[in-house]
Amino acid sequence: MAEKYGYPLSDWNDAKEEMRQILIEKAKAGKTIAYSELTARLHTITFAPRSSAFAAILGEISTEENSAGRGMLTVIVVHKQGDMQPGPGFFELAETLGRDTSDIEKCWINEINWVFSIWKAQ
Repeated sequence: MAEKYGYPLSDWNDAKEEMRQILIEKAKAGKTIAYSELTARLHTITFAPRSSAFAAILGEISTEENSAGRGMLTVIVVHKQGDMQPGPGFFELAETLGRDTSDIEKCWINEINWVFSIWKAQ
């Protein structure tokens, strides 16, 4: 049986779609969600907010959404305290997807505004 990060591939894909739907709901409302809140809302798979599996699934969602022309949907997943922005992994992925990350705050604001505009129009 195929697996990702120790999870059956079917569970992984189900969790990814569950997470994507939660993020779309938030994006349509123009709201962010904390990493810890997102993991708490998942039922298909249990992730720790700082786990490599959680980071990987977020990366897959952003890559797939970006390829579909809807931007990096996980831009709305942010730290609960402190800078209230996505973590460094988000910006590393953003750079690989062609975003200018020389000013991460500007990158974040541009991306979140784009994602919000895409989903509010849906």
